[in-house]
Amino acid sequence: MGDLTMAPYNQSPPSYTVSQETNGQVNPGYVADGPTKEQVAAKEKESQARRMENDDPWAVADVGADPNEKPWSEMATGEKIKRVALNTIKIIVVFGFLYLFICSLDFLSSGFRLMAGKTTSDVMNNEYVKNPIVGLMIGILVTVLVQSSSTSTSIIVSMVSAGILDVHTAVPMILGSNIGTSVTNTIVSLTQAGDRNEFRRAFAGATVHDMFNWLAVITMLIIEIATGMLEAITTAMVKNIDLTNKGGEIKTLKVITEPFTSLIVQLDKNVLSAWSTGLGELANATSLVKKYCKYDCVPLSTRGSLLTAVANTQGCKKVGVEDSCNFIFYNTSLSDIQIGIILLVVSLIILCAALIVIVKILNSMMKGKMAKIIKTTLNANVPYMPWITGYIAILVGAFMTFLVQSSSIFTSTLTPLIGIGVITVERSYPLTLGSNIGTTTTALLASMAGDGDGVIDAIQIALVHLFFNIFGILLFYPIPFMRFPIPLAKKLGDITAKYRWFAVLYLIMMFFFMPGFVFILSLGGPYVLGGVGIPIIVILLFAVIMNILQSKKPSILPQKLRNWDWLPKPLHSLQPYDDCFKAVPCCKCCRVEENNLQVVQVVKENIHENQAFEGNVDTKF
Repeated sequence: MGDLTMAPYNQSPPSYTVSQETNGQVNPGYVADGPTKEQVAAKEKESQARRMENDDPWAVADVGADPNEKPWSEMATGEKIKRVALNTIKIIVVFGFLYLFICSLDFLSSGFRLMAGKTTSDVMNNEYVKNPIVGLMIGILVTVLVQSSSTSTSIIVSMVSAGILDVHTAVPMILGSNIGTSVTNTIVSLTQAGDRNEFRRAFAGATVHDMFNWLAVITMLIIEIATGMLEAITTAMVKNIDLTNKGGEIKTLKVITEPFTSLIVQLDKNVLSAWSTGLGELANATSLVKKYCKYDCVPLSTRGSLLTAVANTQGCKKVGVEDSCNFIFYNTSLSDIQIGIILLVVSLIILCAALIVIVKILNSMMKGKMAKIIKTTLNANVPYMPWITGYIAILVGAFMTFLVQSSSIFTSTLTPLIGIGVITVERSYPLTLGSNIGTTTTALLASMAGDGDGVIDAIQIALVHLFFNIFGILLFYPIPFMRFPIPLAKKLGDITAKYRWFAVLYLIMMFFFMPGFVFILSLGGPYVLGGVGIPIIVILLFAVIMNILQSKKPSILPQKLRNWDWLPKPLHSLQPYDDCFKAVPCCKCCRVEENNLQVVQVVKENIHENQAFEGNVDTKF
């Protein structure tokens, strides 16, 4: 061993000597070697995996207590009263902004209807509507235009009742309305784009509805074209139906929201129905905005003693009372399109503001033991019978949608809760399926409220809507392996978390471009539609099959087909498009890098080099 005597403080230390006894160690007193590079790398990999496991973006959000919050047991009486009062105010504010959020969805729907105008009836009265593919796309477009599957199905029911459409032609249109209704909650998910993980969960929670609807529609449309199953089942059901007790409109949530929304704008649903059927005096109306809110009954005859007799037998005609309405856009000089644009902008502002406030307050409240109980309860399974939990969630979703009379409102309210991690995507899936069933009640009630020979057909097409959703659920829920919408939605969530612009592209392509493109192709006839559509479908099927094989069984594929690198990068990667978006100044903040690596410059100045350190001067951490 070498000399270990320490030098006085005012003298230079002795030089290190490397001898065979020390095995070349700088510090002779340290005889053990440090960890090797392989050990360091393995430890870092294990640490990273542990961090990823603890930071699962799909897991229920952290429910730990706020470290700055004093425990309840240590609080004085005044502090307890203050906390209870603060939480009560927060709950009231949440419900207040939830009310505004629901009203904004109503304004959003009204705005789209006003902007669409007679386009809805023109689309639905297209001569090519007998083509089932065209009918499907028309159902999507109409639902997107009116922002409500309840409204679009009610319009289809009215057209069937009036004899303008037969049941066979209306079936694909009803299927398409199911897809169009999910556009609202997809728009709502965009408001959570500020946080990557929140956006990931919110977009997946919104698109799980899309994925189910698309898969169910594609499957059921093929079955319906091949066998006519839905039409046959519903025909048998309405054969001996009794119409002595007619249905009608049931108002639930509208009882609360109408007092506010009716102060802004009121639309005449009779005009919308008349435009779609082309029947009645209102078919020539130029505006959807209500002109009369009160009506007088004017007798059809005023000759002598016949007046009383005619009045008693209700032989009178309803005549609108001038200036009987009282809302902001009543008797305005603005056109329907201008009013629709104003409502659209205002509704989006209210919607975004309400959601931001709701999410912020819920995030502040979702801490501590009570929040843990709420989150655990919402995502827990029934003891001893976990398989029944999802079916209970389906019933809950159906009941809640029946109460609010709109699947768009229910799923749009669910979306921010999924985003902040209160409800998992897996639990939201059966709730969404239930909402699809709950929304069919509106069409059933509308069908039973009609008159004439077409009522039976109207009830039948409403039942088609109900059974389509039931069969779709039977296909894609009871068997866990068949719950394809969940992984598909999560894949879309991962993509949008990395490339946030993809969410807007998805929205435009799925709900506007694709249905519109198919509709335009249909104008060229079946040969044009088939000549363009069939090759596109074949390419898409090939891509899907190859992706599955590449991820599951790459060994059975030729070496070249085990990945898509043989294609130009823009054809198999979003990175080139992302680079283009990042080059635009206003879009640079739209994407956060997956690995935020910071470069730390180590400056070697007036220090002794450690010869055992083999790293570079510039190190990335």
